[in-house]
Amino acid sequence: MASPSANLPPASPSRPPRPRPAPSRSTPDAYRLLRLAQFPWTHLGAARIEALAAKHQATLRIWPVDFGTIFAGSGGLPLPKRSPQRQAYRLQELARWREATGIPIHIHPAHFPTSEALSASAVIGVRETMGDAPAVTLAHAVLRALWEQERNPGERATLSAIIAECGLDPAAVLALADDPRWAAMREADTAAALGRGVFGAPSYVIGDDIFWGQDRLEFVAKRLAKG
Repeated sequence: MASPSANLPPASPSRPPRPRPAPSRSTPDAYRLLRLAQFPWTHLGAARIEALAAKHQATLRIWPVDFGTIFAGSGGLPLPKRSPQRQAYRLQELARWREATGIPIHIHPAHFPTSEALSASAVIGVRETMGDAPAVTLAHAVLRALWEQERNPGERATLSAIIAECGLDPAAVLALADDPRWAAMREADTAAALGRGVFGAPSYVIGDDIFWGQDRLEFVAKRLAKG
C-alpha cells in the first residue's frame, strides 16, 4: 500500500462513492474491521498492520463497524458488563502491551468512552470518496488522539482539528460525515461483518480467514506472505 499523501484534495459532500475495483489476483486484500476510539487493541496494532500491508503490497481497507451490535449478536459483552476479573486482567494486559510495543497509550484515557458516530461516518465517507489511504490515516489519527493525546475525537471541534492534521479539509470532511448515507452504510457493513463471522475488534480479514486481535498479527503476516 502506498504511503498516504500529506496533501490530499478535499472531497465534495455531494461526490458519489468511488466504485470499488476488483482486486488483482496477485495482490491480497487485508480488510480490517475496527471500532473507532473505543478499542485500545486496535490502536496498538495500527502501525503494524499498515507496515504489513505495505510490505506485502496488500490493499488495506478499513471498516469502522458498530461492535455494540456485533457483541449483542455474537454473545460478547461490552466492557462495563464484563466481570471484575476480566476488567482487571484487561488493564494488566494493556500495561504489558504498552511496554512491549513502546506505544505510549493511557491505560485510563480522559475521554474514554466517547461517541464514535461522527468519526466513523467521516472515515467511511473519506474511504468511499477519496480512497483507502486517507481513510486509514484518519482512522489511526482518531485512535491516537484518544489513547495517546488525551483528546476527545467525539467532539466536533476536536475531530475537525484531527482531520486538518491529516492534510484533509475539515469543513469538507465534516460535511461529508453529516451525510446520513454513511451511517446507513455502517449499519449494512456491521450486519455483513456479523454474518461473515466477525465477533471482536480488531479483526483482520483476508480472504476466508479472520484474525481477531492485534496479538494475531504474526499469523496475519504469514497469511499475507502466501498471497
